[in-house]
Amino acid sequence: MKAAVYYENGGPEVFRFEEIPTPVCQHNEVLIEVLAASIEGGDLVNREIRPLARTPHTAGYQCAGTIVEVGAGVTDRSTGQRVVAILPWGSHAQFAVAPAKDTWVLPAGMDVDQASAIPIAWGTAHECLFEFGQLQAGQSVLIHAASGALGLAAVQLAKRAGARVLATASSAAKLERLLPYGVDVGIDYTREDFVAAARAATEEKGVHLVIDSVGGENLARSIQALRYRGRVISVGVSGRDESRPDPVSLWRGNNSMQGVYFPSSLNLEHDRVHTMVQSLIEQVARGELQVVIDKVFPLSEAADAHRYVLERKALGRVLLRP
Repeated sequence: MKAAVYYENGGPEVFRFEEIPTPVCQHNEVLIEVLAASIEGGDLVNREIRPLARTPHTAGYQCAGTIVEVGAGVTDRSTGQRVVAILPWGSHAQFAVAPAKDTWVLPAGMDVDQASAIPIAWGTAHECLFEFGQLQAGQSVLIHAASGALGLAAVQLAKRAGARVLATASSAAKLERLLPYGVDVGIDYTREDFVAAARAATEEKGVHLVIDSVGGENLARSIQALRYRGRVISVGVSGRDESRPDPVSLWRGNNSMQGVYFPSSLNLEHDRVHTMVQSLIEQVARGELQVVIDKVFPLSEAADAHRYVLERKALGRVLLRP
């Protein structure tokens, strides 16, 4: 099969489009013919710094496609089913193996491209807002990097829950495109101090909740945007800033900070989280929520696709098509 692989960590230029053996379906696994693979934020981090599982290494940990083989021990999946899957690695290829328990069967007629981008981004957004963020109707939430897949999911889910949604993005043009998804107050962080803007929009009280996928100094300053007993969720380090917030900064407002890592939720609370993601998939299939796909690249152009994501040009998710 053809796959986008690399032999060492580095930038997008390390990708090679090569012929490699089709993976073997093991016990409790399914073999999937990949129809669409979403490029997740973790895929960029893995390519840059994380040790390779094998050489050559096939990138990617989320895809959608058709099951072509089921392994021993699998009783609730069958060949011909269309699924979206989370896997340790290997989605940037024509075929991929995934644990059967970490697949979700798609409703009849559902768009495969949209399905390929749901579990991680939307599952993470739901965990951040509700399971750990405890967001309630009538409260306010500040969502950073709102034009990304996680941000767009969080905006829609928060708005539907009855929250007031503040969102940051890198341009007025991006903020304008976000308005139809539920943004009440847009903040261009390249031109405005987002702390001052958030406080001004809440009568200087601050927001109830911040979803921060940027990290570093941005995370530290997010604490300043909170109201008394507000919560900040740390869910990423896309800014690649290694500075850390001072815990003392939480004290005066009796504020709290919570880390969220979706793979831990899925692994340790599997039944709850699997059911939650299945519900999100069904809501997207019914048109109640919208997965935004910015651009689809052929698998052979994986390097260009990763580069496009890094340049922060996308609104929503970028996909690869084998």
